[in-house]
Amino acid sequence: MTKTKLGFWSIVLLAINSIIGSGIFLTPGSVVSMVGTKAPLAYFLAAIFAAVLAITFAAAAKYVSKSGAAYSYAKAAYGENMGFYMGVVRFFSASVAWGVMAVGVIRTTFSIFGWHQSFENITLGFIVLMLIIMAINMMGRRVFTVINDLSTVGKLAALALIIVAGVVVLLKTGDNHFNELDQMVSPTGKPLIPAFTTSGFVMAVISAFYAFTGFEAVATGSEDMKEPEKNLPRAIPLAILIIALVYIGTIAVAMMVDPGAMVTTKQTVAIVAIFHNRVLQDFILVGALISMFGINVAASFHTPRVLEAMANENQVPQFIARRTKRNFPLVSFIITLVLAVGIPMAFQYSLPTIIVVSATVRFFEFIVIPLGVIRFYRGTNKEPVLNAEKNVVTDAILPALSVVITIFLLIRYDWVSEFSIVKAGQLVPNWYAIFGMIFGFVILPVILFALTRRERAQNKVD
Repeated sequence: MTKTKLGFWSIVLLAINSIIGSGIFLTPGSVVSMVGTKAPLAYFLAAIFAAVLAITFAAAAKYVSKSGAAYSYAKAAYGENMGFYMGVVRFFSASVAWGVMAVGVIRTTFSIFGWHQSFENITLGFIVLMLIIMAINMMGRRVFTVINDLSTVGKLAALALIIVAGVVVLLKTGDNHFNELDQMVSPTGKPLIPAFTTSGFVMAVISAFYAFTGFEAVATGSEDMKEPEKNLPRAIPLAILIIALVYIGTIAVAMMVDPGAMVTTKQTVAIVAIFHNRVLQDFILVGALISMFGINVAASFHTPRVLEAMANENQVPQFIARRTKRNFPLVSFIITLVLAVGIPMAFQYSLPTIIVVSATVRFFEFIVIPLGVIRFYRGTNKEPVLNAEKNVVTDAILPALSVVITIFLLIRYDWVSEFSIVKAGQLVPNWYAIFGMIFGFVILPVILFALTRRERAQNKVD
């Protein structure tokens, strides 16, 4: 049976769907509360950081077109051992990230309809959501492509509605509240926005940067794409540009309409608070759900293929690479599903805890892969790569800049607060997050390595 592969524009939409998720709907208030009127600038700088990294990953894709993205790049650049470790860590991070997004969908849905967010109810909703996503994937590539494209268009339409409605409000009222934010105070008389500091602005940029992550996973299923070595380097930067324009436009308009509401609201979908029309709020809420559901579907496409690619390379047990008659990677999907459901469940669906586990590992990836691209450019890679056209800017200068940016983020990252929780007014270690890091970086790689060695030993005997 001929496989239906993703073309250029479907790859662009897949990249957009992979990046735009809950962040732009649920967390713009946190960035605004850090730096006030400088929030659009924070998003602009975050977009530049993301674009540099995206071009670097796209450069890697022209040398290595196999599925697996970071795993395949690391294996080709450094050899089998680094490839194995990168693949397992990336797979774990992506699985937990999928769980984070799924929890976001469930909690937002429950909040909208006023349902009780008990552990049992969230678990039930979690399982139902995952079964729906699994059914979508098992229907085949054509169904997945249609749903992916529709959900991407739907979320962009919702964000466009925010911008257009905000402009209409501004034109109709003639009131622009953008510059008022820095002078606003809370009911207790304290400023809503803290005094500007370099470290505070850097943390705001880092927070905004996470709204752009996801681009690094787009190439994971490159074997299911048409001409990935040609289309990926063009599609990913284009997607980043579109997203940056949408994000900055959304934040700027929201701050002009009612910036104080965005900072002080208790609503689950924070950006809804800037409008007071119920119908308009409902449209935005539907857009938020479409966005988060879409990124869950995108994650269900990317993540299992990381493990599948490793199985095809005999890096993990080969039975993991089995596909159904409809070309669906069922075994790797089920393993991913177990992690995506089990880790958040073990952490009592505490979003801050599981976000730490899934987000922190990206720093490792953002150093290893750019250095790998430089190895491709210099011809010092450990395994053969495609005979791609070399470019000193995209293959050497920008990857080096990516490493510098990542190290800067590592230095400025607030590691203490991220791995701590407040109890009785005191900061104590967050052992769930710490164990999660140990499991992803040590325990899971050891388990898969042992299983693979056992399979190889049995194959030799046979």
